[in-house]
Amino acid sequence: MMREGYMTQLEKLHTELIVMGAYCEDAIAGAIKGLLEEDNVLRERVIRIESDINQKEREIEDFCLRLLIREQPVASDLRQINAAQKIISNMERIGDQAVDIAELSAFMVGSSVKSDVHIADMARAAVGMLQGSLDSFVAGDTVKAAQVIEQDDVVDDLFVRIKDELVEELKTDARNVNACLDLLMIAKYLERIGDHATNIAEQVIYAATGERVY
Repeated sequence: MMREGYMTQLEKLHTELIVMGAYCEDAIAGAIKGLLEEDNVLRERVIRIESDINQKEREIEDFCLRLLIREQPVASDLRQINAAQKIISNMERIGDQAVDIAELSAFMVGSSVKSDVHIADMARAAVGMLQGSLDSFVAGDTVKAAQVIEQDDVVDDLFVRIKDELVEELKTDARNVNACLDLLMIAKYLERIGDHATNIAEQVIYAATGERVY
């Protein structure tokens, strides 16, 4: 009976992680859409979502602490909780970077440069990694987690491609220097989001197998 109650608590933990992950996906999507559509309402919404992410992180931290104290888990159960704690830390940073993107996009109003590079593709790839990493955690699917880790190369390649595109943009019109620098920083934030998704996937593998792949 005690074990059944503990499994119910783990399911609740998974649900809370999914909610926090959905906030992160929404924040990234809103930040990029706000950038491309020059929508100030969307940019402001990202900042509100980031507050929700921070609140959810605190709630999950408290929940994990109560589980550790009350259940005193060992072996794989303990790894599940430890992994969850590291996952929420990575998601909190993803929320921060979504806000950074939203704030930078405010300086790019009126610039056409953002439409000339593959920033939307990079955002989709980063969000896809986040979705895959969270799905793999909930399912305990180490194969999917490994696939997410491999997808980080796609995000890294898109960063290099965008950097090259911005260099060509500057050769065409040096007056775009500020917009190009801002957009390069946005691409860097997306690359970091991919790194955080990779960290989450690595925690999935550790929780399931005890093997550290980082």
